[in-house]
Amino acid sequence: MSAQPPRSYAVENPEKALKYAIRHFKSNRAQVVEGVIKPLTPAWSHETAASSIRRQIEPAVRRLGCTSDSSDLDLPGTPNWYIPAVAVVPEDAVEGAGALLPDQTLLIVEVTSDFNGDADRIVKRRRYAEFGAPLYLLVDRQEQSCTLFSEPGELGYTRTDGPHPFGTPLHLPGPFDLELDTSDF
Repeated sequence: MSAQPPRSYAVENPEKALKYAIRHFKSNRAQVVEGVIKPLTPAWSHETAASSIRRQIEPAVRRLGCTSDSSDLDLPGTPNWYIPAVAVVPEDAVEGAGALLPDQTLLIVEVTSDFNGDADRIVKRRRYAEFGAPLYLLVDRQEQSCTLFSEPGELGYTRTDGPHPFGTPLHLPGPFDLELDTSDF
């Protein structure tokens, strides 16, 4: 019996294959950050911060005809598939949609965890700006601060408000126009 060389399974579209695999991940939810699959296992403290934000922005979300969720964001042409802690999206954009694009959001919130802090601080901030997310709120639990990034451009966000230590109110500009209490983060 002769040894057969291993079969090669060439993939015509690696980005599409990777994103298909992540949507059908058998265990917990997962995202792809620069081509690396990262399982999501948020801690209670992570979920507490995200929940606090959702409660505070809910009146504005309803007034704007939006929904806030933690669901899939695709970044076409890149090996990225993100699941933010909170994304605020117009309700008509989510009807029948699979993944949405960052520029379809009004606000994206990422809450850092011990294992993903640098991805949220550096990679996602750059990619969200590149893909036109108008507001990106980084809740950095390691640094115990919040930073709001706005006015996205090709080289990143051109406006930064923060970092502000937890406990300092943070103004979310229009269309939200509200003060976010950061003491629960």
